Amino acid sequence: MFNCRPLCAASIAVALAVGASVSGRQADPAIAANVDRIFARWTDTSPGCAVGVSQNGRSVLEKGYGLADLERGVKNEAGTIFEAGSVSKQFTAAAVLLLAREGKLSLDDPVRQYVPELPDYGAPLTIRHMLTHTSGLRDWGSVAGIAGWPRTTRVHTHAHVLDIASRQRALNFPPGTRYSYSNTGYNLAAIIVSRVSGQSFAEFSRARIFEPLGMTSTSWRDDHTRVVRGRAIAYSAASNGYRLNMPFENVHGNGGLLTTVGDLLRWTANFARPTLGDLSFVRDQQEPGRFTDGRQHDYALGLRITDYKGVREVGHSGSTAGYRAYLADYPDPRVSVAVLCNVSSGNAGQYAHAVADLYLGSAVAGAPQARPSSGPRYVLTTAEIDSMAGLYRNTETGEPMRIVKDASGVRIEGGAGLQPESGTRLVAPNGRTIEVSPGRLRLIDRFGSVEPYERVADADLKPRPLSDYVGTFVSEEAEVVYRVEIQEDGLVLKRRPDTTIRLRPLYADAFQGGIGFMRFHRDESGKVTAFSISQDRVWDLRFEVGSLKSEVRK
Repeated sequence: MFNCRPLCAASIAVALAVGASVSGRQADPAIAANVDRIFARWTDTSPGCAVGVSQNGRSVLEKGYGLADLERGVKNEAGTIFEAGSVSKQFTAAAVLLLAREGKLSLDDPVRQYVPELPDYGAPLTIRHMLTHTSGLRDWGSVAGIAGWPRTTRVHTHAHVLDIASRQRALNFPPGTRYSYSNTGYNLAAIIVSRVSGQSFAEFSRARIFEPLGMTSTSWRDDHTRVVRGRAIAYSAASNGYRLNMPFENVHGNGGLLTTVGDLLRWTANFARPTLGDLSFVRDQQEPGRFTDGRQHDYALGLRITDYKGVREVGHSGSTAGYRAYLADYPDPRVSVAVLCNVSSGNAGQYAHAVADLYLGSAVAGAPQARPSSGPRYVLTTAEIDSMAGLYRNTETGEPMRIVKDASGVRIEGGAGLQPESGTRLVAPNGRTIEVSPGRLRLIDRFGSVEPYERVADADLKPRPLSDYVGTFVSEEAEVVYRVEIQEDGLVLKRRPDTTIRLRPLYADAFQGGIGFMRFHRDESGKVTAFSISQDRVWDLRFEVGSLKSEVRK
């Protein structure tokens, strides 16, 4: 795969240490049979997955299921190359750490020191903020989607990422104060590595990470047209079978790692017995991040540090186009599990944890599956349910949340039921807590971040006619024009050439549609002058009243 250099001897040693020879892997027959059952739905008529497991740094199982290529009937094997989605981020973070170790940059350097194309947002925005998803940077792919070019629909490059990022007039929040997953930060990190090292990010990664660890089948998808021998094609389910769903873009660093389960196990072997860096290097990468006020969250540098059934898990999920991935390392006991799938319905995280259960054994046996109760289950009264149910809006972002009555109490609309701990405190399955008071509530996430909400009335369009909203709106940040029109007694949002998005009224001047949450803004006279779109990774993207003549460059 590459020309041998002085690093080859070390590479070969690492490869042998993690069981690089397929014939040398001896999986326990009973456990292997149970692993087969986990992946039983993937057959010689479907796409599928590959799985790898190591114990004490040595590979004990690597196997493929289903087909890598449906058109040619090529099977997924242990050595099949998949795309790893956001599992890739830990390698980008490691590349940055290598440069930091050499004194060529600091994680606490301002990003604009290396990427002057970014606007000056006033508050310090550092490399560390980007790597821990606390930068506030809007996700470039979400902005591109609002503009009509969702990821995998055009050949986006790092030039596109820089262009989109350079046009954002605001951040989602001041750096270091909140958490919001953003691919932008990792694409910019890859660009920084290239600018500081003087090499392409792909070449730097190959020479400094992949070769030293013996990851001979790993590379970046920096050119989506490049032929990669042994690569699985990605698919999504369709009414008549499956359809191709490949990532036709050249951005990488946020994702785009082409790799095998065996190579991923070589990487996790480095966590315990480092060939790349040393134990302090590993500790630095696995140290959970902190907000500016000192609160800790669970995202380190390209890795999520969590607890799985009482066992520490160092891992990450991945999803790009039809590829799905999950990589988990359990330092004590020393078990690593890698799952790579070439079908969007392949639940790599679920599979990885099911396989981990088999190898972790007694370490997770009998572990509690649900939040332990601190006492008898509280039952909400009818009056308490009625007082909680209704529509609320975030007083900072305007985003809506509706609490609805449920057979067993209350739930967030579109979500699972809420477990009451008292008449004013509810707990969601994802660990979020809701504290209710008359006309208000506070949503507290698992990190302790608080979002305030207030009760609002459902939309009444009679006082202000729909015609108030009709017009043409332009976003310089997304470089797109939207037209608001009335259609069938309701509002629609139109985007060239043929997109129509129906808007559902929520509360005064607020709507919901396929584009996300949308709120109109008025001047002092009550005239609509703008609207904003908010999504999970893009907050308050503004569109100003304009005309087609003011449409920005294409």
